[in-house]
Amino acid sequence: MNILLIHQNFPGQFRHLAQHLVRQGGHQILAIGQRDAPPIAGVRYLRYQPKRTPRPGTHPYLIGMEQAVLAGQAVLELMLQLRQQGWRPDVIVSHPAWGETLYAKDAWPDVPLVHFAEFYYHAEGADVGFDPAEPLTMDVRARLRTRNALHLLNLEAADAVVSPTHWQKSVHPLAYQPRIEVIHEGVDTDAARPDPQAVFTLPDGRELRPGDPVITYVSRNLEPYRGFPQFLRALEKIQAVRPDVQALVIGADGVSYGQPPKDAPNWRTQLCGQLRLDPARTHFLGQIPHARYLQALQVSAVHAYLTVPFVLSWSMLEAMACGCLVVASDTAPVREVIAPGRDGLLFDFHDVDAQVALLLDALDRPEHHRPLRAAATEHVRQAYSIAQGNVQWQALLQRLTHDHRYQNRPR
Repeated sequence: MNILLIHQNFPGQFRHLAQHLVRQGGHQILAIGQRDAPPIAGVRYLRYQPKRTPRPGTHPYLIGMEQAVLAGQAVLELMLQLRQQGWRPDVIVSHPAWGETLYAKDAWPDVPLVHFAEFYYHAEGADVGFDPAEPLTMDVRARLRTRNALHLLNLEAADAVVSPTHWQKSVHPLAYQPRIEVIHEGVDTDAARPDPQAVFTLPDGRELRPGDPVITYVSRNLEPYRGFPQFLRALEKIQAVRPDVQALVIGADGVSYGQPPKDAPNWRTQLCGQLRLDPARTHFLGQIPHARYLQALQVSAVHAYLTVPFVLSWSMLEAMACGCLVVASDTAPVREVIAPGRDGLLFDFHDVDAQVALLLDALDRPEHHRPLRAAATEHVRQAYSIAQGNVQWQALLQRLTHDHRYQNRPR
């Protein structure tokens, strides 16, 4: 097959699928993205660049849509060039949130189009309005409704739609949910696994090993969407009663979701100025190589994971795969994966004292919680492995490319 993969930040969620298709052989795989991408052997990568940025006078609600149109136009030009060169995909798989495939059906009307539907925004019941410190305004409501216009166009154009979790599927409009399949791309359970011989070396040369009182916290960026303020407040209280605990905090100082603080360069700086944390026991490691990150999880006595009701992080699944005891916020989609007392422990996102109690209990009674760690590893291996995700993706692509109904669907 000729397969076209499109993602602004390729490979993104398509890394494992691309590698699987290359190993399978017999495919010509082409990828399109906007940013520099790590090379994947067997995948030809093309970059696009919008011709301009949104105009200064664009209505604030429509800036994202104008960016999407500009991205869509740039990718359409690449598609038309490929068409002139005689190349035609048998299927297109895209993360459409940035607009790249707005005009894919104009380039190739009869080519099946698969959209990765990661999220659909709501003014109630999801991430927005979850923090009581940020009251929901009518302006925010209007922005969200307008923002969803792109997602509706994407849902309407797609021949098939994929969401990574059942909860993320559930936030999409009811009319489209019957067409959405749940396929999680999976995590590498061969690399992310328990290792009783693991060693994590701190920047000062000290070594941490399994069995040491180590708390881990991971987020792409250290920010409120992933409960960073709540975690640090809990850590302050833990350090006051447990002088032996080491905290490994992994993540950058940027913002992936939400807004930066108004009175500090980043959330870490702001919170460290407010809290009394022991710098000798609080290790802000930034972004580190994946192998070193897995070593941190493998020596962890307890892993804290928090998120507002939003997309599920790979890091939570990797922590479970590594045999961590995960103490997590009782929020969707966490509840879809972790059942309290079966393979992890849950607490109210806003209840710092409840988080502290569970983290301390995990540190104080490691043997008691050992069955939860083993169950977490097995759960991820059975339900969220790369192999399982690839099997589901392969079945979907075969169905799309062999079913004439998709090629003849009215546009």
